[in-house]
Amino acid sequence: MKHFIFFLIFCFPIISSAQTVSAQYEKYPVFKECEGTEVEALESCFKNTLQQFIFKNFQVPEKVFAENYKGNVNVLFEVTKEGKFKVLYVDGIYEELKTEARRVFESLPQIEPATYNGKPAYVQFTLPIAIPLVAPGESIVQTSKIIKKNEREQLVEEYDAIENLPYNNEEYSSNINIPLSHHNYSLFDPSLNRVGLNNHTAQKPFIYSEVNKYYDFEAANQEVLKNKSSWFGRKLWNEHLITIKGKDYWLTLDAGVDLQAGKDFDAELDTYNNTRLVYTQGGIGKQIGFFGVIYESQGRFADYFNRYAESIRPDGGNPAIIPGRGIAKQFRADSYDYPIATGHISYTPSKYFNIQLGHGKTFLGDGYRSLLTSDNASSYPFFKINTTFWKLKYTNTWMSLRDVRPEVTEDGSFRTKYIANHYLSYNITKRLNIGLFESVIWQNDNGRGFDVNYLNPIIFYRAIEFSTGSRGGNALIGLTTKYKVNDRVNIYGQLIIDEFSSSDIFGGEGSYKNKTGYQLGLKYYNAFGLKNLFLQTEYNRVRPYTYSHNTVVLNYGHNNQSMAHTLGANFSELIGIARYQRGRIYGDAKFIVAKRGFEFNTPEDSFFYGGNIYGTEDDRVSDNGNELAQGNTTDFFHAEVQAGYIINPATNLKIYGSFIFRSFDPEVDTETVFKNQTTWVNFGLRTDLFNWYYDF
Repeated sequence: MKHFIFFLIFCFPIISSAQTVSAQYEKYPVFKECEGTEVEALESCFKNTLQQFIFKNFQVPEKVFAENYKGNVNVLFEVTKEGKFKVLYVDGIYEELKTEARRVFESLPQIEPATYNGKPAYVQFTLPIAIPLVAPGESIVQTSKIIKKNEREQLVEEYDAIENLPYNNEEYSSNINIPLSHHNYSLFDPSLNRVGLNNHTAQKPFIYSEVNKYYDFEAANQEVLKNKSSWFGRKLWNEHLITIKGKDYWLTLDAGVDLQAGKDFDAELDTYNNTRLVYTQGGIGKQIGFFGVIYESQGRFADYFNRYAESIRPDGGNPAIIPGRGIAKQFRADSYDYPIATGHISYTPSKYFNIQLGHGKTFLGDGYRSLLTSDNASSYPFFKINTTFWKLKYTNTWMSLRDVRPEVTEDGSFRTKYIANHYLSYNITKRLNIGLFESVIWQNDNGRGFDVNYLNPIIFYRAIEFSTGSRGGNALIGLTTKYKVNDRVNIYGQLIIDEFSSSDIFGGEGSYKNKTGYQLGLKYYNAFGLKNLFLQTEYNRVRPYTYSHNTVVLNYGHNNQSMAHTLGANFSELIGIARYQRGRIYGDAKFIVAKRGFEFNTPEDSFFYGGNIYGTEDDRVSDNGNELAQGNTTDFFHAEVQAGYIINPATNLKIYGSFIFRSFDPEVDTETVFKNQTTWVNFGLRTDLFNWYYDF
């Protein structure tokens, strides 16, 4: 089995040829014989010199001659930063051939190493050595003569002529999205935020090829690579399960899990999550990439999490919506079953444009939270265009969302609404960036469907809203900023305005139309000189009634969850985060203190105080005099600590333990809002492809 899999990976034409594992370095390694050669010719010179050395020095063992063996010895090796040849793996039918291959590579001279961004870099290669030995160049001529001999022979050999090449971490240079994970993004965030870089960090998820310009994924992977030679060892600790690569395409396929077992001690409730998943990613040519995941999940969580999931349940009988995931069916007597599928296709026709069509999430901002668009809600269909040139990056996104509440369901079908937003990021200086955000939500009413007015990527949405009627859409505008103090510290912020009425915003009367929020944050990389220690603090404040609307469907939500901040509106929040990773060991800590305002929802007081974004403004408690955290004011505290070990960095499979303490203390206990405390301990094994949010 091992040799069969290895054959699939290392199936080459007869001619010996070196194949790089990374296409992302500036300059090939240089033999002494190649000094003075033009850069464009270094690849050919490196391969020819290596092949000639092998041909002159490789001594085929007598046993191999005696048994008339014909085949390949496949050698996986690297040229180190010092220019030394290091054999990583040899595959061959005879141990004598493996030993001889290692001997020859050990006798290779030290050479000038490859460079990446002008710095010495590790580079991996594979080399199939043909047995019997073939002089460099001879087999090409012989093969071409055979093909020309008979046209029908060429057709017969068409299938066998398909090249199966070794997978060389092509994802790192691809145009597919990097899965959204706060911890993983913190690893390359310092590299993206150095003073003087002309990149843009607010539009997420990032694309691998964008980040790879500034952060060497290959080098980071090499630092934690385990020296495993067996097929099982390599697949468990270092590699994707299945890899396929040809001349103009590549694909990986992996099985994954999200297994959790824990206990909510205050509710005396055993918790678990049992997710099995399959995901694939790949590329066709240099312009098209794809990524897809299928999840099959069952779970039961801490008491507060279950109660919230059930409080946002959809119409139609299903008992819950798992926050951030999707609609859940009943599983057994006390658990949920929630299957999910996400994915996207990414097309990059030029260096200026990237176009994506998918089912997933987007995130705008540099913080832990976003007041514009976050990954808090369930996945949704989207179409996105990124345009990057000069000092600008312009992102247009169109999304199809659902309102699943009983009061808006029609004929058993959920209501559909759409969002069109655009975000323009501009690097004013090498330190200062600002971003302009504009979004509009409209519903599928009167057969309106997807309004083509919003297809124009540069149209001013607010003007269209007024032209289609005062209740034709809900427009939001926003502003973001980031300032790089130095390479280790940056400051960021956001401002959201849901209904722009200057007299109400600046009037000082607490108008319900003063629907604004802001964010201030700071990041500190390699804090106190400790490499990979990431510290972050963030303050968020959103006034009552923000994200809601007087038309019941036109709130800024999807599947009964906020499309922006997890806490909705009518709150203030202070967050402190610490993240650290050394090798494969990592740890995260997060502390949140918040003051929140909820509705009472009692016969005595059924007014809308502006906390629930799905509330109707027609039921508001007052036109003026509205204050932050009004209504059933609640003190909220959340502490979360996680520590773990990354089993496989290629698939981001990790084992971990986590501890959550949560305190929820309202002024008045009601049926849905009441004083409670949670102490939740959890252990898990998960393929980290998305963010879980437990902090609400």
